[in-house]
Amino acid sequence: MRHLQKILYQPDNCPIAPLSLLLVVFLMAVPAHAQYAGGSGSENNPYLIQTAQQLNHIGATPGHWNRHFKLIADIDLSEPNLEPYNIIGTDRTQSFSGVFDGNDHTISNLYLRTTRDRYSGLFGYVGGEIRNLGLVRPVVFAQGRDVGALAGYLDSGTIADCYAKNVDVSGDDYIGGLVGTTTGRIVNCSSTGIVSGDQWIGGLIGVVSDSTVNTSYSRADVTGNMNVGGFAGKTADQSAVINNCYATGSVSGNTNVGGLAGQVEQGRAYKSYSTGSVTGNQYVGGFTGRIRVLGNVTHCFWDTQKSGQTASAGGTGKTTAQMQTINTFSNAGWDFWNTWTICEGMNSPVLLWQIPPTDFLCPDGVDFIDFAFFASHWLDSRCNTGNYHCEGTDVDQSGLVDIYDLEIFCDSWLNGVP
Repeated sequence: MRHLQKILYQPDNCPIAPLSLLLVVFLMAVPAHAQYAGGSGSENNPYLIQTAQQLNHIGATPGHWNRHFKLIADIDLSEPNLEPYNIIGTDRTQSFSGVFDGNDHTISNLYLRTTRDRYSGLFGYVGGEIRNLGLVRPVVFAQGRDVGALAGYLDSGTIADCYAKNVDVSGDDYIGGLVGTTTGRIVNCSSTGIVSGDQWIGGLIGVVSDSTVNTSYSRADVTGNMNVGGFAGKTADQSAVINNCYATGSVSGNTNVGGLAGQVEQGRAYKSYSTGSVTGNQYVGGFTGRIRVLGNVTHCFWDTQKSGQTASAGGTGKTTAQMQTINTFSNAGWDFWNTWTICEGMNSPVLLWQIPPTDFLCPDGVDFIDFAFFASHWLDSRCNTGNYHCEGTDVDQSGLVDIYDLEIFCDSWLNGVP
C-alpha cells in the first residue's frame, strides 16, 4: 500500500493504464478466503465461520461445497438486513460433499419458506459430513419433498452429534424434524418441536432408506396422512436399521401410523421404544402401524397407557410402570453400561450421551441432590479408575476433587436431559 500511495501522489503525470494494472494486481492478491473468518478450506485448516453472512456465503458458493468448514461462534440467522438464506447443496449433481463441523455451536432462527420441489433445509443435499451442530428454533415451510431442518436428503454421508430444537418443519412428502430422507449414517442426534406433512413423515427422519440410525431420539409431535411415525415415517430398504433409538412425541395420521415408525416396510427396528400418544384410522400401532414381509422389529417396546394403543404390528406393549423398570429392557439384552441409563420409577430409559457429566444421581438433571453428592467428595485425593474417579465427582479426572471440578459442575447447573 505504501508503494501504491507513492505512485498515486508522484508529481509527474502518469498514464492511467499502469495505475489500473496495479489496482488489479492488488485486488488479486487479496486472499480467496476473505469472505470467511480464516482458513483455507482444507481438513487441517478449515474455513472458519463466525457470522451469519459468512454462513450464507457458503450456499452462494457451490465451488466450496467440497471443502471443510468449522463454526467458531453461535450464529443467529434472524439478524437485521440478512439476505434470504442460501441452501447449501442443491441436488445430486451439486451436493455438499465436504465436512461441516459445528464445533458444539448453534445456528438459531433459520427461517426458510420455499417452493422448491425437493431438498430443503439448512443443507439441501448432503453427501459429506455434518457434526457437532445444534439448530435452535428452525422454521422450514416447503411445498415439496425431502425436507428437514438440518438436511433435506443425506446421501451416503454422515450426520453425527447434531440436534434440532423447537423445530417447525412442514412439507409434502419425506419430511423429518432433522432429515427428510437418509441413505447415510446418523448417530447421536435428536429433535424436538412439531413436524407435519402428507406422506412419510417422522419426528427425526421422514424415510430411512439404505441407512443406519443409531442412538438417537425425537420428542417432536408429528402429524400427517400416510406413513407417520414419532421417529421415522418409514424404513424403506433391506439395509435400513433403527437401533437404540426412541420417540416420545404424539403422533397423528390416517394410515400406517406408529409411535416410533409408521411402517417398517423393509429393514429393522432394534432395541428401541416409543411412549407418545398415537391416533389414526388404518394400520395404527403403539410402536409401528405396519410391518411388511421384509421388515423386522426385535426387542422393542411401547407404552400402552401413554400411547392409548393396546396393539402394534411390532414391539411389545408395557404399562408406564413397566416402561420405567430396568428389567423390562435389560431382560431383552439392552446395554445399560455403554448405551442406556434409567432413573427407575421416574422415567423411561434415556441415552447415556444425553446425561450431563455432573448429573451424578437421579432424578435426571443437575440439581441440589447432585451438589450434595459432589460436596461429600470435596477434596478427595485418591480418585482413580478403581473408584470410578471418586464416583464421577473428579470430573476432569485429575485425581483430586477440587475447584476445577466445581467449575465444570457450575457450568452444568440446572441442566436437564436435552
